[in-house]
Amino acid sequence: MRKYRVGKSSIVVSDICMGTMTFGAQADEKTSFRIMDMAYEEGIDFYDTAEMYPVPPDAKYVGDTEEIVGRWMKTKERDSIILATKVAGPGHGWITPPFRGGKTGLDRHHIVRAVEGSLRRLDTDYIDLYQTHWPDPDFPLEETLLALDDLVRSGKVRILGCSNETTWGLTKSLWASDVQGVARFETIQNNFSLNNRRFEDELAQACLQESVSLIPYSPLAGGVLSGKYNDGAFPEGARFTMYQHAPKRQQTMFRRFVNDRTIESTRRFQAIADEAGMPVVTLATAWSKQHDFVASTIVGATSPEQMPDILAAAEVTLEPDILARINAVSREIPYPMG
Repeated sequence: MRKYRVGKSSIVVSDICMGTMTFGAQADEKTSFRIMDMAYEEGIDFYDTAEMYPVPPDAKYVGDTEEIVGRWMKTKERDSIILATKVAGPGHGWITPPFRGGKTGLDRHHIVRAVEGSLRRLDTDYIDLYQTHWPDPDFPLEETLLALDDLVRSGKVRILGCSNETTWGLTKSLWASDVQGVARFETIQNNFSLNNRRFEDELAQACLQESVSLIPYSPLAGGVLSGKYNDGAFPEGARFTMYQHAPKRQQTMFRRFVNDRTIESTRRFQAIADEAGMPVVTLATAWSKQHDFVASTIVGATSPEQMPDILAAAEVTLEPDILARINAVSREIPYPMG
């Protein structure tokens, strides 16, 4: 497993990160443990969660995922794991009852409550990477950064990151951190996949210029790139099968991820993978992590059977001719703006 430095920090992580968003919902605790054990045994030392997981939120409480991860970590040496979690922020339609924290935001009060709750559920005394899950346009960024800096100074958090952020939001945060002399965002966690390359438009250049690491989520486009939704299929228990009749925010995501454009591009990527002699899941995961602005790609699974094709990407470097064919598909079927 290759290792890369995160931002300008001293933290080095495996180039594949185990995501946990479905643990406690689509994957029960026993299954979640098996998935994380498989990742750990293959050299993955980076695990990402959030205070508002699992998604979809059909467990007893949103926040159950952190408890599952915390119990699993007790079976390992704590210092062998780089642990990332997130403070929800405003949520943008994702946070629904029975979220333990209730209404939330990125003011000092809610940040302190959130980190204390995460530390308790994870049963640890520090978090390696603490991220804002969404930006909070209704609260001064400078005050958010001051509150987060206090967590770093106290030793509860090692480094900071943001998620679902824009180029403007990231560069403004870096400027504000510099002016105030406080800890900056070393990472950004945004969607980035073969079916969504918008990060390359502007954010990639900002990351390269400022030495901020992308930790991309959904390299399989929420499972679409596995081909499971081809030909109008909606497998039982699959994420977007459930999102068809979910609240408005999830339905919007469903339409963005599962549509004629993404299904057609998936078919073409599958043909490229077939000719290269690898599963399309391996191709998509390898592609995601094969960028100089990426430190580690977040992968997800709901069953141990899904792991081998994902883990195989650790040993894959895509050749220039394959990358050229992938780029041709992206030009022919571009991701829509907006």
